[in-house]
Amino acid sequence: MFGLKAFGLGFTCIVAVTIASFASAAETKIVFNVDGQKVIGTLSTIDSNPKAPVVVMFHGFGGTRDELAIKDTKEGVFSRSARLFAESGYASLRIDFRGSGDSDGKWADTTFSGQIKDGIAAIDWLKASDKVDSSRISILGWSQGGLVGAHVAMARPEVKSVTLWAPVVTPLYTYAGLLGADSVAKGLTSPPDTEITSKLPWGADTTLKASFFQQMPTTSTIAAIAHYPGPLQVIVGSKDTTVTPQPASGQVLLDYHDGEERLDVFDTDHVFSAFTGPQMIDDHMVPATLEWLKKFNP
Repeated sequence: MFGLKAFGLGFTCIVAVTIASFASAAETKIVFNVDGQKVIGTLSTIDSNPKAPVVVMFHGFGGTRDELAIKDTKEGVFSRSARLFAESGYASLRIDFRGSGDSDGKWADTTFSGQIKDGIAAIDWLKASDKVDSSRISILGWSQGGLVGAHVAMARPEVKSVTLWAPVVTPLYTYAGLLGADSVAKGLTSPPDTEITSKLPWGADTTLKASFFQQMPTTSTIAAIAHYPGPLQVIVGSKDTTVTPQPASGQVLLDYHDGEERLDVFDTDHVFSAFTGPQMIDDHMVPATLEWLKKFNP
């Protein structure tokens, strides 16, 4: 099963010109290759410390590296978090998985194993970089990116710490709610290249191949995190209706993980109240994550 495998790969990288900057950091577009396709990322580095510790950030289902737009701001959840991390001395790398955002590939070809492979490649790119301290890498994954983050941590257990925001724990259960039980049943019983269109709870349609669905019963976030010996933080919202039930879904990862760990539960939803403004991100999500980082990846 994918929860018990490590994925090997080779990659090359290209670093482009600086594309943005703010008070304490500069943002640079980076590119690396996985299976002949380009993965695009944004590397946020600290002007005063070229050897800063670094957080690699994995976005959620249907998301991109900047993530969901936050009401009353010009930032996404991840782009804002990266800025706040930088202000506290942490570099970061946020990537678009293949088939998402600016990276190569088609959304319909998305699979858990493909995203895990991209995530491992991101870690390996950082380990080869001279822009950050390659010995001080942490992982942050949100929702489906949390599932990915757990598997990447299993494959690269030398990472200093892992933080999972509202991670998908039981894919069959979560995606039956998100994509519909009929779509999941069709995906499980159709040839892998069959395209299946599902209506999301907010009314949008999404099309994925049956191969995405067929990895649901064989991809275990629990099994993956059980193989990661380092510090684990899980942050969930008590009002989350996407990954449920909470906080039980978050707690089960701690139950199977052996090592330093913590569960934080906030009075918020699956998107950390981004639709109402930045307060939850600014006052709870990022500070709690930074507290964990400063303890285990100072």
